Amino acid sequence: MSELLARHRTVIPNWVGLYYDEPIEIVSGKGCRVTDDQGHSYLDFFAGILTNMLGYDVPEVREAVERQLASGVVHTSTLYLIRNQVELAEKIAGLSGIADAKVYFTNSGTEANEVALLAALTARNADQVLAMRGSYHGRSFGAVAATGNPAWKMSSHSPFCAHFLHGADRQLPTYASMSDADYIEACAEDLRALLSAGIHPDDVACLIAEPVQGVSGFTMPPDGLFAGYKEVLDEHGILLISDEVQTGWGRTGEHFWGIGAHGVIPDAMTFAKGLGNGFAIGGVVARGELLDGIRGSGISTFGGNPLSTAAANATLDYLLSHDLQQAAAANGALIINGLREAANDLAVVGEVRGKGLMFAVDLIDPASKNPSPALAGRVLEAARERGLLIGKGGLFGHALRMAPPLTLTRDEAAEGLGILIDALRTVNEEEDND
Repeated sequence: MSELLARHRTVIPNWVGLYYDEPIEIVSGKGCRVTDDQGHSYLDFFAGILTNMLGYDVPEVREAVERQLASGVVHTSTLYLIRNQVELAEKIAGLSGIADAKVYFTNSGTEANEVALLAALTARNADQVLAMRGSYHGRSFGAVAATGNPAWKMSSHSPFCAHFLHGADRQLPTYASMSDADYIEACAEDLRALLSAGIHPDDVACLIAEPVQGVSGFTMPPDGLFAGYKEVLDEHGILLISDEVQTGWGRTGEHFWGIGAHGVIPDAMTFAKGLGNGFAIGGVVARGELLDGIRGSGISTFGGNPLSTAAANATLDYLLSHDLQQAAAANGALIINGLREAANDLAVVGEVRGKGLMFAVDLIDPASKNPSPALAGRVLEAARERGLLIGKGGLFGHALRMAPPLTLTRDEAAEGLGILIDALRTVNEEEDND
């Protein structure tokens, strides 16, 4: 055990997980590559859990932060006007598609979801929320209550009643043979039945949903599901919140916001992660009347601070000026198609899925076809040994999930694909030989 690992285990809670049998410390980075304290270099396909959206040491972001630092003002609080905050809010409101939008900045996606839920519960004077099976919305009290992934529900207590809908469970025998249209219709009718025979719609504030479920291994409903749900919600005035913490900023390639694949505009969207390219920032963009309706006075001590919003403005400007959404679509297609082709000969691979630079591979036991977290762990290690950092998740811990920086080049995409396929083949061959 390394000296730093021993110290970590002494002072950090044991539920704060670490990757790898021998955890690594990342000490430097440039572009889409990082270096650990032993001098090993890696191509990064997980980007600090989708947070280093432009990669590492991006001059435009670094210079924006340095200019703010040079002013001597790192923090003022929201009791004072913050130019960077206002400019960033104007950009996000304009990109949201939401009419008369306002923006409230937070420090994380968890906090953003709390604010969005508070706004919806207040607006509807309700005490119930709809969420999706398999979802993850954060680690705080309300966010945990709306989380539909048992492995990440840190408490059974809740400030409101949550009801979990279908949408990312096509693998169940009841739905496996259905077309997308039939599945969407079945889900919508199930929601309609819930609101007529299970709960009173007047008691329901909102549906909060990830267009692509992050922690659950980038599982996703068919395009159009949330349009089907929204039709039912609109019958009762129930609000729709799209959790864009992982799917926003063009990462899926198809649309700037993940909800765009469903052809609807939500009442609110939450965001975080990649916007600051590593600096802590999150927020809610919503109809102005919805955010204005939160009762009482409020501030955010660190939310929208001058430093984080300087980084976020530079990140968003870079993203838009370099058309990184189109790059995500092109490079994501190269990787996903390559993985699907390779999977034809790999018994340890179940499903390959994804959109843009947001893709996953399920590992299964070749004999039983059951999810195999052990095999996923072995591929995670094999990829690291070959110089590639990837992530892991899924309801059963058996999914490899990957989301490289959006600045990934074509050559880097091909390189990472080759390493990943080699790692999968190695583990597959080991299983064949057992």
